[in-house]
Amino acid sequence: MTRGMTGAAVRKAPVPGLEALAERQKSMVGVIDVGSNSLRLMLYDRLSRAPSVLFNEKVMCALGRGLDETGRLNPDGVVLARDNVERFVLLARRLGVKRLEVLATAAVRDASDGREFVAEIEQRCDIRIKVIDGLEEARLGAAGVRAGIPDADGITGDLGGGSLELAITAPVSTGAVASLPIGPLRMAQDSGDLVRPRAQIDAQLKTIPWLPRGRGKPFYAVGGTWRALARVHMEQVDYPLHIIQHYVIGRSDAESFLDVVDRQSRRSLERMAAVSRRRLEAIPIAAYVLHRLLWVIQPSSIVFSVFGLREGYLFAQLSAAEQAEDPLLVAAQQMAEANPRFGAGGEELLRWCRSLFPDQDPAERRLSHGAALLSDLGWNEHPDYRAEQAFTRCLRMPVPGLDHAGRVFVASVLHARYGGGAEDPTIAGVRRLITDEALVRARAIGQAFRLAYTLTGGAPGLLGETRLSQEDSTLVLEVPEHTAIYTGEAVQRRFDALARTLGRRAIVRPAG
Repeated sequence: MTRGMTGAAVRKAPVPGLEALAERQKSMVGVIDVGSNSLRLMLYDRLSRAPSVLFNEKVMCALGRGLDETGRLNPDGVVLARDNVERFVLLARRLGVKRLEVLATAAVRDASDGREFVAEIEQRCDIRIKVIDGLEEARLGAAGVRAGIPDADGITGDLGGGSLELAITAPVSTGAVASLPIGPLRMAQDSGDLVRPRAQIDAQLKTIPWLPRGRGKPFYAVGGTWRALARVHMEQVDYPLHIIQHYVIGRSDAESFLDVVDRQSRRSLERMAAVSRRRLEAIPIAAYVLHRLLWVIQPSSIVFSVFGLREGYLFAQLSAAEQAEDPLLVAAQQMAEANPRFGAGGEELLRWCRSLFPDQDPAERRLSHGAALLSDLGWNEHPDYRAEQAFTRCLRMPVPGLDHAGRVFVASVLHARYGGGAEDPTIAGVRRLITDEALVRARAIGQAFRLAYTLTGGAPGLLGETRLSQEDSTLVLEVPEHTAIYTGEAVQRRFDALARTLGRRAIVRPAG
Protein backbone atom coordinates (compact mmCIF):
# COMPACT_ATOMS: atom_id res chain seq x y z
CA MET A 1 0.00 0.00 0.00
CA THR A 2 1.18 3.50 -0.79
CA ARG A 3 2.52 5.20 2.36
CA GLY A 4 0.00 7.58 3.88
CA MET A 5 -3.00 6.13 2.03
CA THR A 6 -5.66 4.67 4.30
CA GLY A 7 -7.60 1.51 3.57
CA ALA A 8 -10.74 3.57 3.08
CA ALA A 9 -8.93 5.76 0.56
CA VAL A 10 -7.82 2.69 -1.37
CA ARG A 11 -11.36 1.34 -1.48
CA LYS A 12 -12.71 4.63 -2.80
CA ALA A 13 -10.10 5.07 -5.52
CA PRO A 14 -11.81 5.16 -8.93
CA VAL A 15 -11.28 2.13 -11.17
CA PRO A 16 -10.32 3.18 -14.73
CA GLY A 17 -12.83 2.08 -17.33
CA LEU A 18 -15.79 1.50 -15.00
CA GLU A 19 -17.63 4.55 -16.30
CA ALA A 20 -17.25 3.38 -19.90
CA LEU A 21 -18.33 -0.13 -18.93
CA ALA A 22 -21.41 1.22 -17.15
CA GLU A 23 -22.37 3.05 -20.34
CA ARG A 24 -21.83 -0.09 -22.43
CA GLN A 25 -23.96 -2.18 -20.09
CA LYS A 26 -27.05 -0.22 -21.08
CA SER A 27 -27.03 -1.67 -24.59
CA MET A 28 -24.76 -4.74 -24.75
CA VAL A 29 -26.10 -8.00 -26.17
CA GLY A 30 -24.44 -11.40 -26.18
CA VAL A 31 -24.82 -14.68 -28.05
CA ILE A 32 -23.41 -18.07 -27.05
CA ASP A 33 -23.47 -20.37 -30.06
CA VAL A 34 -23.33 -24.07 -29.13
CA GLY A 35 -22.42 -25.59 -32.48
CA SER A 36 -21.58 -29.13 -33.56
CA ASN A 37 -17.90 -28.28 -33.86
CA SER A 38 -17.27 -25.10 -31.91
CA LEU A 39 -18.62 -23.13 -28.98
CA ARG A 40 -18.41 -19.35 -29.23
CA LEU A 41 -19.26 -16.29 -27.16
CA MET A 42 -19.84 -13.02 -29.01
CA LEU A 43 -20.56 -9.76 -27.19
CA TYR A 44 -21.82 -6.77 -29.18
CA ASP A 45 -22.06 -3.12 -28.19
CA ARG A 46 -25.72 -2.87 -29.17
CA LEU A 47 -28.52 -4.36 -31.22
CA SER A 48 -28.25 -2.36 -34.42
CA ARG A 49 -27.71 -2.64 -38.17
CA ALA A 50 -23.94 -2.53 -37.65
CA PRO A 51 -23.10 -3.75 -34.13
CA SER A 52 -19.47 -3.66 -33.01
CA VAL A 53 -17.93 -6.81 -31.56
CA LEU A 54 -16.66 -6.23 -28.02
CA PHE A 55 -15.60 -9.79 -27.23
CA ASN A 56 -15.14 -12.96 -29.27
CA GLU A 57 -13.93 -16.28 -27.89
CA LYS A 58 -14.13 -19.74 -29.46
CA VAL A 59 -13.58 -23.22 -28.04
CA MET A 60 -13.41 -26.27 -30.33
CA CYS A 61 -15.58 -28.81 -28.50
CA ALA A 62 -16.51 -31.16 -31.38
CA LEU A 63 -19.85 -32.08 -29.81
CA GLY A 64 -20.99 -33.68 -33.04
CA ARG A 65 -17.98 -35.90 -33.66
CA GLY A 66 -19.16 -39.39 -34.67
CA LEU A 67 -22.86 -38.53 -34.24
CA ASP A 68 -23.90 -40.70 -37.19
CA GLU A 69 -22.13 -43.69 -35.65
CA THR A 70 -23.27 -43.38 -32.03
CA GLY A 71 -26.37 -41.18 -32.11
CA ARG A 72 -24.98 -39.37 -29.07
CA LEU A 73 -22.91 -36.28 -28.33
CA ASN A 74 -19.14 -36.70 -28.14
CA PRO A 75 -18.50 -37.35 -24.37
CA ASP A 76 -15.25 -35.36 -24.29
CA GLY A 77 -16.98 -32.50 -26.08
CA VAL A 78 -19.84 -32.54 -23.57
CA VAL A 79 -17.47 -31.91 -20.67
CA LEU A 80 -15.61 -29.18 -22.55
CA ALA A 81 -18.81 -27.49 -23.72
CA ARG A 82 -20.51 -27.65 -20.32
CA ASP A 83 -17.57 -26.06 -18.52
CA ASN A 84 -17.05 -23.35 -21.11
CA VAL A 85 -20.71 -22.42 -21.41
CA GLU A 86 -20.62 -21.84 -17.66
CA ARG A 87 -17.52 -19.67 -18.05
CA PHE A 88 -19.12 -17.69 -20.87
CA VAL A 89 -22.34 -17.10 -18.93
CA LEU A 90 -20.47 -15.96 -15.81
CA LEU A 91 -18.19 -13.68 -17.82
CA ALA A 92 -21.09 -12.08 -19.67
CA ARG A 93 -22.95 -11.49 -16.41
CA ARG A 94 -19.88 -9.98 -14.74
CA LEU A 95 -19.60 -7.62 -17.69
CA GLY A 96 -23.20 -6.59 -17.13
CA VAL A 97 -24.77 -8.07 -20.26
CA LYS A 98 -28.50 -7.88 -19.70
CA ARG A 99 -29.52 -9.73 -22.85
CA LEU A 100 -27.68 -13.02 -23.36
CA GLU A 101 -28.94 -15.63 -25.82
CA VAL A 102 -27.73 -19.25 -25.89
CA LEU A 103 -28.38 -21.02 -29.20
CA ALA A 104 -27.76 -24.71 -29.90
CA THR A 105 -27.85 -26.31 -33.34
CA ALA A 106 -27.56 -29.65 -35.15
CA ALA A 107 -25.57 -31.85 -32.77
CA VAL A 108 -27.70 -30.95 -29.74
CA ARG A 109 -31.03 -31.17 -31.55
CA ASP A 110 -30.22 -34.52 -33.22
CA ALA A 111 -28.39 -36.40 -30.45
CA SER A 112 -30.35 -38.79 -28.27
CA ASP A 113 -28.78 -37.19 -25.19
CA GLY A 114 -29.20 -33.61 -26.44
CA ARG A 115 -32.12 -32.81 -24.11
CA GLU A 116 -30.18 -34.12 -21.14
CA PHE A 117 -27.20 -31.93 -22.10
CA VAL A 118 -29.42 -28.85 -22.39
CA ALA A 119 -31.22 -29.50 -19.11
CA GLU A 120 -27.97 -29.89 -17.19
CA ILE A 121 -26.54 -26.60 -18.50
CA GLU A 122 -29.81 -24.73 -17.95
CA GLN A 123 -29.90 -25.84 -14.32
CA ARG A 124 -26.19 -25.25 -13.77
CA CYS A 125 -26.11 -21.77 -15.32
CA ASP A 126 -29.70 -20.63 -14.65
CA ILE A 127 -30.20 -19.73 -18.30
CA ARG A 128 -32.45 -20.90 -21.10
CA ILE A 129 -30.98 -22.56 -24.19
CA LYS A 130 -32.81 -22.20 -27.49
CA VAL A 131 -32.41 -25.32 -29.61
CA ILE A 132 -32.79 -24.07 -33.17
CA ASP A 133 -34.52 -26.45 -35.58
CA GLY A 134 -32.93 -27.08 -38.98
CA LEU A 135 -35.23 -24.96 -41.13
CA GLU A 136 -34.99 -22.03 -38.75
CA GLU A 137 -31.21 -22.39 -38.77
CA ALA A 138 -31.29 -22.17 -42.57
CA ARG A 139 -33.42 -19.01 -42.44
CA LEU A 140 -31.14 -17.41 -39.86
CA GLY A 141 -28.01 -18.29 -41.84
CA ALA A 142 -29.46 -16.57 -44.90
CA ALA A 143 -30.47 -13.58 -42.75
CA GLY A 144 -26.89 -13.40 -41.51
CA VAL A 145 -25.60 -13.27 -45.07
CA ARG A 146 -28.01 -10.42 -45.86
CA ALA A 147 -26.89 -8.62 -42.71
CA GLY A 148 -23.36 -8.52 -44.09
CA ILE A 149 -24.14 -8.39 -47.83
CA PRO A 150 -27.39 -6.42 -48.19
CA ASP A 151 -27.79 -7.08 -51.92
CA ALA A 152 -27.18 -10.83 -51.63
CA ASP A 153 -29.11 -12.72 -54.31
CA GLY A 154 -28.43 -16.43 -54.71
CA ILE A 155 -28.26 -19.48 -52.46
CA THR A 156 -26.72 -19.60 -48.98
CA GLY A 157 -25.11 -22.77 -47.71
CA ASP A 158 -24.14 -22.95 -44.03
CA LEU A 159 -21.98 -25.98 -43.30
CA GLY A 160 -21.53 -26.78 -39.63
CA GLY A 161 -19.99 -29.80 -38.03
CA GLY A 162 -23.33 -31.61 -37.92
CA SER A 163 -25.53 -30.28 -40.71
CA LEU A 164 -25.80 -28.33 -43.94
CA GLU A 165 -28.44 -25.61 -44.13
CA LEU A 166 -29.48 -24.23 -47.53
CA ALA A 167 -31.68 -21.26 -48.36
CA ILE A 168 -32.51 -19.14 -51.36
CA THR A 169 -31.29 -15.71 -50.33
CA ALA A 170 -32.83 -12.61 -51.87
CA PRO A 171 -34.20 -9.19 -50.85
CA VAL A 172 -37.65 -10.82 -50.74
CA SER A 173 -37.75 -14.17 -48.98
CA THR A 174 -39.00 -17.13 -51.05
CA GLY A 175 -39.27 -19.51 -48.12
CA ALA A 176 -37.12 -22.10 -49.88
CA VAL A 177 -35.01 -23.59 -47.06
CA ALA A 178 -33.63 -27.01 -46.24
CA SER A 179 -31.56 -28.71 -43.55
CA LEU A 180 -29.58 -31.85 -44.31
CA PRO A 181 -27.74 -34.18 -41.89
CA ILE A 182 -24.47 -33.56 -43.71
CA GLY A 183 -21.67 -32.53 -41.41
CA PRO A 184 -17.95 -33.29 -41.47
CA LEU A 185 -17.83 -34.22 -37.78
CA ARG A 186 -20.95 -36.34 -37.60
CA MET A 187 -19.84 -38.22 -40.75
CA ALA A 188 -16.19 -38.55 -39.70
CA GLN A 189 -14.71 -41.97 -40.36
CA ASP A 190 -11.83 -43.21 -38.21
CA SER A 191 -10.61 -45.25 -41.18
CA GLY A 192 -10.37 -42.18 -43.38
CA ASP A 193 -12.60 -43.91 -45.97
CA LEU A 194 -14.76 -41.23 -47.65
CA VAL A 195 -16.72 -43.50 -50.01
CA ARG A 196 -19.78 -43.91 -47.75
CA PRO A 197 -19.96 -40.25 -46.63
CA ARG A 198 -19.74 -39.10 -50.24
CA ALA A 199 -22.59 -41.40 -51.24
CA GLN A 200 -24.66 -40.01 -48.36
CA ILE A 201 -23.90 -36.44 -49.45
CA ASP A 202 -24.94 -37.10 -53.04
CA ALA A 203 -28.16 -38.77 -51.92
CA GLN A 204 -29.07 -35.90 -49.60
CA LEU A 205 -28.43 -33.16 -52.17
CA LYS A 206 -30.75 -34.92 -54.64
CA THR A 207 -33.65 -34.32 -52.22
CA ILE A 208 -33.55 -30.52 -52.76
CA PRO A 209 -35.35 -29.78 -56.06
CA TRP A 210 -34.88 -26.01 -56.02
CA LEU A 211 -31.07 -25.90 -55.97
CA PRO A 212 -30.79 -25.23 -59.74
CA ARG A 213 -32.67 -21.95 -59.17
CA GLY A 214 -29.32 -20.55 -58.02
CA ARG A 215 -27.73 -21.09 -61.43
CA GLY A 216 -25.67 -18.12 -62.61
CA LYS A 217 -25.97 -16.37 -59.22
CA PRO A 218 -23.51 -16.29 -56.32
CA PHE A 219 -23.36 -19.12 -53.81
CA TYR A 220 -22.82 -17.72 -50.31
CA ALA A 221 -20.63 -20.04 -48.24
CA VAL A 222 -20.97 -19.86 -44.44
CA GLY A 223 -19.15 -21.97 -41.87
CA GLY A 224 -15.74 -22.32 -40.28
CA THR A 225 -14.45 -25.17 -42.45
CA TRP A 226 -15.39 -23.40 -45.65
CA ARG A 227 -13.66 -20.29 -44.32
CA ALA A 228 -10.57 -22.45 -43.83
CA LEU A 229 -10.79 -23.41 -47.50
CA ALA A 230 -10.98 -19.71 -48.40
CA ARG A 231 -7.78 -19.10 -46.44
CA VAL A 232 -6.03 -21.90 -48.32
CA HIS A 233 -7.12 -20.38 -51.63
CA MET A 234 -5.90 -16.93 -50.56
CA GLU A 235 -2.55 -18.46 -49.74
CA GLN A 236 -2.36 -20.22 -53.10
CA VAL A 237 -3.07 -17.10 -55.18
CA ASP A 238 -1.07 -14.76 -52.90
CA TYR A 239 -4.16 -12.65 -52.25
CA PRO A 240 -3.21 -9.29 -50.72
CA LEU A 241 -6.12 -8.81 -48.31
CA HIS A 242 -6.66 -11.43 -45.62
CA ILE A 243 -10.32 -10.69 -44.97
CA ILE A 244 -12.70 -13.61 -45.50
CA GLN A 245 -15.90 -11.55 -45.52
CA HIS A 246 -16.98 -11.10 -49.16
CA TYR A 247 -13.98 -12.99 -50.57
CA VAL A 248 -15.02 -14.15 -54.05
CA ILE A 249 -13.83 -17.08 -56.15
CA GLY A 250 -15.21 -17.61 -59.66
CA ARG A 251 -16.84 -20.99 -60.23
CA SER A 252 -14.26 -22.39 -62.66
CA ASP A 253 -11.40 -21.32 -60.39
CA ALA A 254 -13.21 -22.82 -57.41
CA GLU A 255 -13.73 -26.14 -59.17
CA SER A 256 -10.04 -26.33 -60.12
CA PHE A 257 -9.02 -25.45 -56.58
CA LEU A 258 -11.33 -28.05 -55.02
CA ASP A 259 -9.98 -30.67 -57.43
CA VAL A 260 -6.51 -29.96 -56.04
CA VAL A 261 -7.69 -30.09 -52.41
CA ASP A 262 -9.51 -33.34 -53.08
CA ARG A 263 -6.26 -35.00 -54.17
CA GLN A 264 -4.28 -33.93 -51.10
CA SER A 265 -3.26 -36.44 -48.46
CA ARG A 266 -3.70 -35.58 -44.79
CA ARG A 267 0.05 -34.97 -44.58
CA SER A 268 -0.17 -32.48 -47.46
CA LEU A 269 -3.09 -30.72 -45.82
CA GLU A 270 -1.11 -30.47 -42.59
CA ARG A 271 1.57 -28.52 -44.43
CA MET A 272 -0.94 -25.85 -45.49
CA ALA A 273 -0.35 -22.95 -43.11
CA ALA A 274 -3.94 -21.71 -43.50
CA VAL A 275 -5.50 -24.91 -42.09
CA SER A 276 -5.56 -25.36 -38.33
CA ARG A 277 -5.06 -28.91 -37.06
CA ARG A 278 -8.51 -28.86 -35.52
CA ARG A 279 -10.07 -28.24 -38.94
CA LEU A 280 -8.04 -30.90 -40.76
CA GLU A 281 -10.42 -33.81 -40.29
CA ALA A 282 -13.31 -31.74 -41.64
CA ILE A 283 -11.57 -30.42 -44.76
CA PRO A 284 -12.01 -33.42 -47.12
CA ILE A 285 -15.77 -33.74 -46.53
CA ALA A 286 -16.31 -29.97 -46.53
CA ALA A 287 -14.46 -29.67 -49.84
CA TYR A 288 -16.51 -32.49 -51.35
CA VAL A 289 -19.82 -30.94 -50.23
CA LEU A 290 -18.85 -27.61 -51.76
CA HIS A 291 -17.69 -29.27 -54.98
CA ARG A 292 -20.98 -31.15 -55.36
CA LEU A 293 -23.01 -28.01 -54.67
CA LEU A 294 -21.13 -26.21 -57.42
CA TRP A 295 -21.90 -29.07 -59.81
CA VAL A 296 -25.63 -29.10 -58.92
CA ILE A 297 -26.24 -25.34 -58.66
CA GLN A 298 -23.73 -24.03 -61.22
CA PRO A 299 -23.44 -20.62 -59.54
CA SER A 300 -21.47 -17.70 -60.96
CA SER A 301 -19.09 -17.65 -58.00
CA ILE A 302 -18.55 -18.52 -54.35
CA VAL A 303 -18.84 -15.58 -51.96
CA PHE A 304 -17.60 -16.35 -48.46
CA SER A 305 -19.47 -14.84 -45.52
CA VAL A 306 -18.32 -14.69 -41.90
CA PHE A 307 -21.84 -13.52 -41.03
CA GLY A 308 -24.14 -16.43 -40.32
CA LEU A 309 -26.44 -17.80 -37.64
CA ARG A 310 -25.47 -15.41 -34.82
CA GLU A 311 -25.65 -12.29 -36.97
CA GLY A 312 -28.85 -13.54 -38.58
CA TYR A 313 -30.42 -14.07 -35.18
CA LEU A 314 -29.65 -10.47 -34.18
CA PHE A 315 -30.69 -9.15 -37.59
CA ALA A 316 -34.06 -10.83 -37.19
CA GLN A 317 -34.63 -8.87 -33.95
CA LEU A 318 -34.45 -5.53 -35.79
CA SER A 319 -37.46 -3.68 -37.14
CA ALA A 320 -38.08 -3.66 -40.88
CA ALA A 321 -36.88 -0.05 -41.00
CA GLU A 322 -33.63 -0.93 -39.21
CA GLN A 323 -33.06 -3.93 -41.47
CA ALA A 324 -33.39 -1.64 -44.50
CA GLU A 325 -30.61 0.69 -43.27
CA ASP A 326 -27.27 0.63 -45.07
CA PRO A 327 -24.82 -1.12 -42.71
CA LEU A 328 -21.79 0.66 -44.19
CA LEU A 329 -23.29 4.10 -43.57
CA VAL A 330 -24.53 3.16 -40.11
CA ALA A 331 -21.09 1.83 -39.14
CA ALA A 332 -19.29 4.83 -40.64
CA GLN A 333 -21.56 7.25 -38.78
CA GLN A 334 -20.95 5.39 -35.50
CA MET A 335 -17.19 5.49 -36.04
CA ALA A 336 -17.29 9.21 -36.83
CA GLU A 337 -19.33 9.97 -33.73
CA ALA A 338 -17.07 7.89 -31.48
CA ASN A 339 -14.10 10.28 -31.75
CA PRO A 340 -15.17 13.60 -33.31
CA ARG A 341 -12.99 16.66 -33.59
CA PHE A 342 -15.57 19.43 -34.13
CA GLY A 343 -18.52 17.25 -35.08
CA ALA A 344 -19.33 14.81 -37.86
CA GLY A 345 -19.70 16.76 -41.12
CA GLY A 346 -19.79 14.04 -43.73
CA GLU A 347 -23.11 14.99 -45.31
CA GLU A 348 -22.01 18.59 -45.88
CA LEU A 349 -18.77 17.38 -47.41
CA LEU A 350 -20.55 14.98 -49.75
CA ARG A 351 -22.86 17.69 -51.08
CA TRP A 352 -19.91 20.01 -51.70
CA CYS A 353 -18.05 17.39 -53.79
CA ARG A 354 -21.05 16.20 -55.79
CA SER A 355 -20.11 18.20 -58.89
CA LEU A 356 -16.87 16.27 -59.39
CA PHE A 357 -18.58 13.14 -60.71
CA PRO A 358 -22.20 13.97 -61.58
CA ASP A 359 -22.62 10.64 -63.40
CA GLN A 360 -21.24 8.50 -60.57
CA ASP A 361 -23.19 5.22 -60.29
CA PRO A 362 -25.20 4.51 -57.13
CA ALA A 363 -22.76 1.88 -55.82
CA GLU A 364 -19.78 4.25 -56.00
CA ARG A 365 -21.85 7.15 -54.68
CA ARG A 366 -22.59 4.99 -51.63
CA LEU A 367 -18.88 4.32 -51.10
CA SER A 368 -18.16 8.05 -51.42
CA HIS A 369 -20.84 8.69 -48.80
CA GLY A 370 -19.21 6.23 -46.42
CA ALA A 371 -15.79 7.80 -47.02
CA ALA A 372 -17.20 11.28 -46.36
CA LEU A 373 -18.55 10.14 -42.99
CA LEU A 374 -15.10 8.73 -42.15
CA SER A 375 -13.16 11.67 -43.59
CA ASP A 376 -11.94 13.04 -40.23
CA LEU A 377 -11.05 9.62 -38.89
CA GLY A 378 -7.32 10.34 -38.55
CA TRP A 379 -7.41 13.82 -37.09
CA ASN A 380 -5.58 12.79 -33.90
CA GLU A 381 -2.93 10.57 -35.54
CA HIS A 382 0.69 11.69 -35.96
CA PRO A 383 0.77 13.89 -39.12
CA ASP A 384 3.52 11.82 -40.76
CA TYR A 385 1.42 8.65 -40.52
CA ARG A 386 -2.14 9.87 -41.04
CA ALA A 387 -2.42 8.73 -44.64
CA GLU A 388 -1.01 5.28 -43.89
CA GLN A 389 -3.05 4.81 -40.72
CA ALA A 390 -6.31 5.98 -42.29
CA PHE A 391 -5.77 3.74 -45.32
CA THR A 392 -4.99 0.66 -43.24
CA ARG A 393 -7.82 1.24 -40.81
CA CYS A 394 -10.42 1.70 -43.55
CA LEU A 395 -9.12 -1.25 -45.55
CA ARG A 396 -9.47 -3.64 -42.61
CA MET A 397 -12.32 -2.14 -40.60
CA PRO A 398 -14.73 -4.84 -39.34
CA VAL A 399 -17.89 -3.39 -40.86
CA PRO A 400 -20.53 -5.07 -43.03
CA GLY A 401 -21.69 -3.97 -46.45
CA LEU A 402 -18.28 -3.77 -48.17
CA ASP A 403 -16.79 -6.03 -50.82
CA HIS A 404 -13.02 -5.99 -51.26
CA ALA A 405 -12.97 -3.51 -54.14
CA GLY A 406 -15.18 -1.24 -52.05
CA ARG A 407 -12.76 -1.47 -49.14
CA VAL A 408 -9.89 -0.37 -51.37
CA PHE A 409 -11.98 2.49 -52.78
CA VAL A 410 -12.93 3.89 -49.36
CA ALA A 411 -9.39 3.41 -48.04
CA SER A 412 -7.93 5.16 -51.11
CA VAL A 413 -10.23 8.14 -50.60
CA LEU A 414 -8.99 8.50 -47.02
CA HIS A 415 -5.38 7.97 -48.10
CA ALA A 416 -5.59 10.89 -50.53
CA ARG A 417 -7.58 12.99 -48.04
CA TYR A 418 -4.55 12.84 -45.72
CA GLY A 419 -2.05 13.63 -48.46
CA GLY A 420 -0.95 10.13 -49.46
CA GLY A 421 0.66 9.96 -52.90
CA ALA A 422 -0.48 7.83 -55.82
CA GLU A 423 2.76 5.81 -55.79
CA ASP A 424 2.86 5.31 -52.02
CA PRO A 425 3.99 1.74 -51.21
CA THR A 426 1.18 1.62 -48.63
CA ILE A 427 -1.41 1.10 -51.35
CA ALA A 428 0.68 -0.84 -53.87
CA GLY A 429 -0.18 -4.28 -52.51
CA VAL A 430 -3.95 -4.01 -53.02
CA ARG A 431 -4.08 -1.97 -56.24
CA ARG A 432 -4.96 -5.10 -58.18
CA LEU A 433 -8.31 -5.24 -56.34
CA ILE A 434 -9.59 -2.01 -57.93
CA THR A 435 -9.67 -0.67 -61.49
CA ASP A 436 -7.35 2.17 -62.47
CA GLU A 437 -10.36 4.36 -63.29
CA ALA A 438 -11.96 3.77 -59.89
CA LEU A 439 -8.67 4.50 -58.14
CA VAL A 440 -8.34 7.86 -59.95
CA ARG A 441 -11.88 8.79 -58.89
CA ALA A 442 -11.20 7.72 -55.30
CA ARG A 443 -8.05 9.84 -55.20
CA ALA A 444 -9.87 12.85 -56.66
CA ILE A 445 -12.61 12.57 -54.04
CA GLY A 446 -10.00 12.28 -51.30
CA GLN A 447 -8.15 15.35 -52.61
CA ALA A 448 -11.44 17.27 -52.66
CA PHE A 449 -12.00 16.29 -49.03
CA ARG A 450 -8.46 17.47 -48.24
CA LEU A 451 -9.15 20.80 -49.91
CA ALA A 452 -12.42 21.16 -47.99
CA TYR A 453 -10.71 20.58 -44.64
CA THR A 454 -8.01 23.09 -45.58
CA LEU A 455 -10.67 25.69 -46.42
CA THR A 456 -12.59 25.23 -43.17
CA GLY A 457 -10.21 23.67 -40.64
CA GLY A 458 -12.83 20.96 -40.20
CA ALA A 459 -15.40 23.29 -38.63
CA PRO A 460 -18.94 22.52 -39.76
CA GLY A 461 -20.99 25.17 -41.56
CA LEU A 462 -18.17 27.06 -43.27
CA LEU A 463 -17.98 24.92 -46.39
CA GLY A 464 -21.38 26.12 -47.61
CA GLU A 465 -19.93 29.58 -48.20
CA THR A 466 -17.82 28.17 -51.04
CA ARG A 467 -18.69 26.25 -54.19
CA LEU A 468 -16.82 23.70 -56.28
CA SER A 469 -17.88 23.19 -59.91
CA GLN A 470 -16.66 22.12 -63.34
CA GLU A 471 -16.96 24.18 -66.50
CA ASP A 472 -15.68 22.55 -69.69
CA SER A 473 -11.95 21.97 -69.04
CA THR A 474 -11.89 24.09 -65.90
CA LEU A 475 -12.31 23.29 -62.21
CA VAL A 476 -13.73 26.34 -60.44
CA LEU A 477 -13.59 27.18 -56.74
CA GLU A 478 -15.85 30.08 -55.80
CA VAL A 479 -15.11 31.83 -52.48
CA PRO A 480 -16.58 34.92 -50.74
CA GLU A 481 -14.92 38.07 -52.07
CA HIS A 482 -14.20 39.96 -48.86
CA THR A 483 -12.65 37.31 -46.61
CA ALA A 484 -9.18 35.86 -46.40
CA ILE A 485 -10.31 32.65 -44.70
CA TYR A 486 -10.64 30.81 -48.00
CA THR A 487 -7.43 31.95 -49.66
CA GLY A 488 -3.78 31.17 -49.07
CA GLU A 489 -0.89 29.09 -50.32
CA ALA A 490 -2.14 25.79 -48.86
CA VAL A 491 -5.60 26.27 -50.39
CA GLN A 492 -4.13 27.00 -53.83
CA ARG A 493 -1.69 24.08 -53.66
CA ARG A 494 -4.35 21.55 -52.77
CA PHE A 495 -6.81 22.96 -55.28
CA ASP A 496 -4.15 22.67 -58.00
CA ALA A 497 -3.46 19.05 -57.02
CA LEU A 498 -7.16 18.18 -57.34
CA ALA A 499 -7.40 19.89 -60.73
CA ARG A 500 -4.36 17.95 -62.02
CA THR A 501 -5.88 14.64 -60.97
CA LEU A 502 -9.03 15.53 -62.90
CA GLY A 503 -7.03 16.79 -65.89
CA ARG A 504 -8.46 20.30 -65.60
CA ARG A 505 -7.28 23.88 -65.17
CA ALA A 506 -7.80 25.40 -61.70
CA ILE A 507 -9.53 28.78 -61.30
CA VAL A 508 -10.42 30.53 -58.03
CA ARG A 509 -12.95 33.31 -58.38
CA PRO A 510 -15.28 35.38 -56.18
CA ALA A 511 -18.70 33.91 -55.46
CA GLY A 512 -21.65 35.73 -56.85
